[in-house]
Amino acid sequence: MSGRMAVVTTAAAAAVLVAGCGSTVIGTATWPGATLEKATLTPADFPPGVQYDRIVEHPGQPDNTGSPPSMLSRPEGCANAMTNVIADSAERGPGSASKYAATYNGARIVMTVLSWPLDMDKLEAAAGRCAKFEAFFDSKSKGIPITTTELPPLGDDVLAYQQTMQLMGSPSSVYMAFQNVGRHGMFGIAFPMPDPSIDAKASLPQTFLDVFAKQAAKIRQAT
Repeated sequence: MSGRMAVVTTAAAAAVLVAGCGSTVIGTATWPGATLEKATLTPADFPPGVQYDRIVEHPGQPDNTGSPPSMLSRPEGCANAMTNVIADSAERGPGSASKYAATYNGARIVMTVLSWPLDMDKLEAAAGRCAKFEAFFDSKSKGIPITTTELPPLGDDVLAYQQTMQLMGSPSSVYMAFQNVGRHGMFGIAFPMPDPSIDAKASLPQTFLDVFAKQAAKIRQAT
């Protein structure tokens, strides 16, 4: 346990002891997961035709269980820099996060609402460190150039980026955004995904940013 964590734990224990000596607080305890459920967008929050799916994680398993391993990169760690920042401060277990996907003709948007705040300073630093890097499938493969570009400012409390790879000379971009709303963090990522079978159409990055803003507003309303 780090020194900082020990201090926090001691302070929390002291607070519990002090509270035990005070007056009784009347009310009903709220399970964190219940708050997240109220704060998470549902199918009713999206236009007709959008395919909405809740994504169920498995508490107790390591992050990204079942996913392919991260690519190698130069500088080291840039292929999963943002993911690592989030994982380093993550709370885990039931009620710690809710996750869903909204799929349009043109985009698949994956959003995650957290019971804890993100470290925005570290996320911004990681994006800056990895503004330009190369990713590799293996140590013998040719590097894939990738750039991380900040999107136009969306507010002082929002970080949003376009990450573009040049694969065989053809650019391909994904979009990501991060925000803290009160005590809750949220982040999302959007992938281009044409699908004529879906009636609802998306234009990136605008549709993604609209969904992101709507999710932030619902957290404010629920909390």
